[in-house]
Amino acid sequence: MTAKPLPLRSGELASLLPPGGLTLVSSCSAESDVLAQEVRAAGNALGEMDFSGIFVPGLNRQNWHAGSSAKVTTFFQTPDLRKRSDRTRFLPICYQDISRLYRQEKPQAALLMCSPPDDDGNCSFGTEVAFIAEMWRDIPVRIAHINPSMPRTPGDPGIPYAELTAVIEAGQDLRGMPAAPANTINSAIAAHVASLVPDGATLQTGLGKLPDAVLAALSDHADLRLHTGLIGDGVVSLLDSGALAREGAGLVGVAIGSPQLYERLGDPRFQFRPVSITHGPDVLASIEKLVTINSAMEIDLFGQVYAEASSRGFQSGPGGASDYARGARRSEGGLRIIALPSAARDISRIIAPGTGHGPVSLSRFDVDCIVTEHGIADLRNKDYHQRAASLIAVAAPEHRDALDDAWRAIANQI
Repeated sequence: MTAKPLPLRSGELASLLPPGGLTLVSSCSAESDVLAQEVRAAGNALGEMDFSGIFVPGLNRQNWHAGSSAKVTTFFQTPDLRKRSDRTRFLPICYQDISRLYRQEKPQAALLMCSPPDDDGNCSFGTEVAFIAEMWRDIPVRIAHINPSMPRTPGDPGIPYAELTAVIEAGQDLRGMPAAPANTINSAIAAHVASLVPDGATLQTGLGKLPDAVLAALSDHADLRLHTGLIGDGVVSLLDSGALAREGAGLVGVAIGSPQLYERLGDPRFQFRPVSITHGPDVLASIEKLVTINSAMEIDLFGQVYAEASSRGFQSGPGGASDYARGARRSEGGLRIIALPSAARDISRIIAPGTGHGPVSLSRFDVDCIVTEHGIADLRNKDYHQRAASLIAVAAPEHRDALDDAWRAIANQI
């Protein structure tokens, strides 16, 4: 007789979770209010437990600091976690290193959201496959929020219902970031980016207005594919335009968007895969014409990319951009694009060397083209002076003289 998971009743979580240790929690669009509430109710009974997940700024708002001793390990700095910095371990590491960390520290429990079981008894991880899909077999305690709103996504088979330790069934709307209309600046940037993307390319993009605008601008392309850790509403325009290849066109790990996006995720052109596939270095290197399209806070005149901090402090972590940059470097016909508005609140985002906020997120060896609304700075096979001139040419016109002066001040040292 096949064992069935226990029903999780209110107030019983502490009796099922091993005190202390690392607990992996669903996050991104699959963050569970129900499980977060049970964690709060368990409080001090959980001891010095460490809760970890991919907590996205502006999306994930739950506080996993149970009781007086529990802490949180995060790889993105959210405003809510920054308020509890004394009990938050912020690790600014890339996705490949996050996988390594989880293999070393070995989560002892998982609090996950998944779909109801299908006819074969499998529960889909739905919109967040990422890390849990390849880790659940090695995690002793698996507690699931079975959410009827979670779509079944093709690709990964999910987890057998019988392999769950305990379950609680409850409806909850998925976390989302619906697309917003592109402004004129983003549309101009997107048009420039689209001119760099060949038919038959495989794309990696991020989340937000600019990536969505870029995908919309690619609607007249052909035979495009996606190989990316994250998709948003922008992929719907590619689905509807016919720009995507017919089969296996969208290999992704996580979806964050609107209900309209979530309704489309059952399309067989999507294949949801774990991080070892979406971010695997050898997998990425094997893809022909891998085009990575990411954004940044600032770019200096050497071509160094700053993507984690601003004058207001740290806003993010490095994410998977460096994983994809390394993969695209090895890809036959690969191209690495950073796209951003030339200025924000009258402050140039093309900056003098040595003036960037936070650490360098991508080195000058990790970027091929910088794109703003003013054009394309192709940095390939250029010396320092040519790179600086190309970047100044795509800066906001009102800042070009100051950037030129800043470059002249250091040019004689090169």
